[in-house]
Parts: sequence; C-alpha cells; structure tokens
Amino acid sequence: MEQQNKRILTLDLIKGISVIGMIIIHTLLVYANVKSQYETAIGSFIVFLGRGTSIFLICMGITFMTSSHQSLKSALKRGVLLVFAGLFMNFMKFMIPVIFNFAPDNFIQKYGWHAPIEQQYVYLVQLGDILQLAGMSLLFVGLIRAYVKNKYIMLAIGLFVALISREVSGINLDYPVINYILDLLFNTDYPAYVYFPVFPWMAFIIIGMFFGKWFQELNYNIKQIFRNMLYVGLLFIAIGAPLVFLYGDYHYNGFYHMGPGGVIYFAGWTLLFLWLINTVTANVKDNGFMRVLKYCSKNLTSMYMIQWILISWGKGIFGYRQHEIGYVCVLILLYIILTFSVQTLVDMVRKKKTLINFKPISPGKTALK
Repeated sequence: MEQQNKRILTLDLIKGISVIGMIIIHTLLVYANVKSQYETAIGSFIVFLGRGTSIFLICMGITFMTSSHQSLKSALKRGVLLVFAGLFMNFMKFMIPVIFNFAPDNFIQKYGWHAPIEQQYVYLVQLGDILQLAGMSLLFVGLIRAYVKNKYIMLAIGLFVALISREVSGINLDYPVINYILDLLFNTDYPAYVYFPVFPWMAFIIIGMFFGKWFQELNYNIKQIFRNMLYVGLLFIAIGAPLVFLYGDYHYNGFYHMGPGGVIYFAGWTLLFLWLINTVTANVKDNGFMRVLKYCSKNLTSMYMIQWILISWGKGIFGYRQHEIGYVCVLILLYIILTFSVQTLVDMVRKKKTLINFKPISPGKTALK
C-alpha cells in the first residue's frame, strides 16, 4: 500500500505541475506578441513547455488503469461529461465576450472575420481542445480497459492508433453532427478548429494504460515501473528520432497533428521525464508546495476550465498578443492568483451545498440524502 500511495503522489505532483504550467503557457500565448514568444529566452522556454501535453495524457492512462472506478459505465459517463464540459468552457471563453461586447478586434481578425460575429458562435463553441480529446478518448479506452487484459495488446493498440493517424486524418462527411464527431477524431485543420484530434493523441493515453497494467502486474513496485519507463523511453526515442528527423513531413509535420514517428518520439521523451521526476521526488518529504500541487491535481479539470475562461475574458481588458515579456510575466502571476481564488470559491460552494444536504437524523440512518 505504501508503494501504491507513493506512486499516486508522483503522478499527482506531475499533474499539479501541469496545472500551473498551463496557466503560464496559455497566458503567454494569449497576451505576448510574436517577438516575446519566440525571440526571448523566457518566451521560448514557455513555448517549449507547451509541448508537454503527452505528459498529462500518459499520466491519465496510468491512473485510468489504477483508478478505483473500473467499470465501463463510469468511463463512458465521464467521457460524455468531459465533451460537454469542453463545449461549456468554449461557450464561456468565446461567447461571453461576444455577448457583452468585450472581444478584442484583432482576435476576431485572427479568424478572418469582421464584427459583428454573433453568427459564428457555433464555430467558436465547437473548437476542439484537450477536454474534448479526453472525453472522446474515454469512450474508446473504456472499452480497451474492459475487454483487453494483455498489456502488450494494449501497447499494440496504442501504436496502431499512431500508425494509422496520418492515413485517417481529414475524414469528412456532409452531416453536421456526424461531421463534428469526425472532426474531433480525425481533424487536420490546425490552428483554426481542432487542436488535439483523438487520432493520434489517444495513443499517448493507451501507452500510459500499458504502463498502468504493467504496474499492477508488478504488484505496485514503483521503483521497477519507473525503471521500465526509462528503458522503453530510450527505445522509443531510438525508433522515433530517425523517423522524425529524416521523414518529418509524414512522421511529424507539426506538433498538433504529428504522425506515428512523432508519437513514438514524444512518448519516449515523456517516459524519460516521468522517470526523472520520480527519481528527483522519491525521497522528498511532504511540504507546502507539494500540498499545493496535490490540490491542483485533485482539481485539475475545474482549474483547467477556470484558467482558460479567465484568460480568454482578459483579452477584452489587456488586449490580444500585444505585450512584451515583462508585462506578460506580471499577467502570469495575476492569473495564477485568480485561478486559485476562483477554485477556492468553487470549493466553498461545494462545501456549502454538502452542508445544506446534510440532515440531522436518528442513529442507524444515513446522514446524507
């Protein structure tokens, strides 16, 4: 049990870091001008951090296999909820500024539109991001967890998803609802529409499931599973690097819609990073910063939504992609404080609702409705 708890702590720290990291990354991408993003040391480093999506997805796959909620029904239900959460977040991000007329003109011009843009709200609400990816993927990986018991078959499925991603990209039909689902699965229209299509990004989740299953078979031996990540990571880099650097047009062709070689290459570096984080934190005692990271991990989905909504609303106050790196660093600090503040308010509302639903009752009966 101690090893299992330690393993959960390691992944919680990584997910907690990703929460703070995404606030930093999204603030830079929304507010920094091109020079600040790509011609300054701080900006370039933050943009580099933005390539860490695979870390979150592999962690998601590992915890998906070791979660206490193992039923297919729970996976499908959460998948549907995440897709709708993504749509709700998009509505709050894009339509509230439009409805209340504080969307900056240069953001509108990014899409080649001219004010007013009310008629474009469906397009904005449907933009595909990480929540839609996670939700759609759960509809598939829930089936894999329920019916595939061999870890190597899991890994083969993950690699197969990566292998065919380039071939199935762009599949399209002339039926609006069906077409939207196909876009979430196979879209190639970055940066305007779907940032993280299920193919190939689901492959990272399934690779994480492979290690989650392996971890169970090792009886939650934390030292061994992270050592295995190191070995597999080195192998993936050795396979993926020549594909990416020699045949990049097919195997990479951009971060958001990479081909099979890109998936293997990024998965390799991700596994090395996970091994490194575990090595660094293995003997670290609990402290205030670690408790903050665990809090972020626990509230990852809600904090993701909160920070994106706040940052998007701020475009009407601070402008869109106009600022130097020093100004952006101040905004990063502001949005970290705002995100934690709003999450605290959400926690207070949840706690108050729980207290309202609590009834004094006679002994022997449940205290909750």
